[in-house]
Amino acid sequence: MTAGRRYAVPLALPLLGLLLTGCGIRATEVPTDFGAAPSRVPCTLTEPDVTAQAARGVPVQVFLLCGSSLVAVDRAVQVPDGTADVRRRVIVAQGLLDQLAESPSPGERDAGYTTDVRGGMSVSGPHPKDPKDTLRLSNAPADLTSYALAQIVCTFSDSAAAEGDGSVILGGPDDAPLRRYECTDDVRSAPGTKAPPSSEVTGG
Repeated sequence: MTAGRRYAVPLALPLLGLLLTGCGIRATEVPTDFGAAPSRVPCTLTEPDVTAQAARGVPVQVFLLCGSSLVAVDRAVQVPDGTADVRRRVIVAQGLLDQLAESPSPGERDAGYTTDVRGGMSVSGPHPKDPKDTLRLSNAPADLTSYALAQIVCTFSDSAAAEGDGSVILGGPDDAPLRRYECTDDVRSAPGTKAPPSSEVTGG
């Protein structure tokens, strides 16, 4: 190889780099970053139609499961005008229970929402010797899954079905002792492992 050829190859390499740069090609950055793929944010819903909800009844919130936590979503229940307070509590509680048992909407399912409350459950008011704010479920609270009990307790305690302090007295259809339940931050963040705090209720 002659001296002229020995120098020709090294000189050609920088010129090739300049030509590639001029054409907008990055010769040394591999792999090329095309940006993150679009993805749906879990547990995020579009703004609810408050006007449409008001037309369907009294606006309320129920707690659904999403990402192993409890998340409040907007709903509505029907309450006849002029209903007495005692009866109103039961009507609201039944409406909330029905909403919890319904399958989440397509948009809610897409965002990851589910419910562990099964349909067919009913709620009634206190038995003769119960405290006046008692709500009795057709299924004993002890027979519910931890998720379903957390959904019901947190939904009831955040509604007109609860007492003034946010707690709720629940019982079943039998004579098992009533219990007063509370919804805490721990329950809302981990309903599968944190049972709603409760204490036995004695006396009427």
